[in-house]
Amino acid sequence: MKLEALRQKVWEINVALPKTGLVMWTSGNASGRDPETNLVVIKPSGVSFDDMTPEDLVVVDLDGNVVEGSLRPSVDTGSHLYVYRHRDDIHGIVHTHSRFATTFAIRGEPIPVHTTTAAALFGGVIPVSDFATIGEEDIGRQIVEKIGGGQVILMRNHGVFTVGKDLGEALKNAVYVEETAEVVYYARLLGPVDTLSDKDIRDAREMYLTSYGQK
Repeated sequence: MKLEALRQKVWEINVALPKTGLVMWTSGNASGRDPETNLVVIKPSGVSFDDMTPEDLVVVDLDGNVVEGSLRPSVDTGSHLYVYRHRDDIHGIVHTHSRFATTFAIRGEPIPVHTTTAAALFGGVIPVSDFATIGEEDIGRQIVEKIGGGQVILMRNHGVFTVGKDLGEALKNAVYVEETAEVVYYARLLGPVDTLSDKDIRDAREMYLTSYGQK
């Protein structure tokens, strides 16, 4: 079986999506790209997370040809591959329909920076895409065009896509963008709220990049 370590990691990230409340039933997916071969491992289409095994995942090349796997890959495969072809720095992609972030996506409304957590992790406003058709490369094209230097984008009337240097980073971004959307939603129910200043955002981001965690 090809790419066993990556296949295991992609499976772990996929099954974490419903456990963290980011998806329901069979919606959402995660993929990972092997930096040596450029092969991509992705969730099969319409398969329950509870029933899925690492062996069920599908290996494709960057042109979408199935290299290994008996199941059809996710309907979002074309968009994942578009991102990988255009962003050499990205090796993990997570797609969710998490409730609060998707609420902003439905409204076509970017999420401003109201918290130091959002400032540190995202470094700026979380953008929203134009509407894109599911099943082709349109979503991937929107991600590449609109995500800028960030790692999170709200997909208009659809959900959320996050990226990372690896799958762990992409999942972390998916978890925290949902938390960010939730607290912003509730804060606004209590009344008007101010965003952080550009300086506060820069300072928080700089601290996170240089001092947070084990270097």
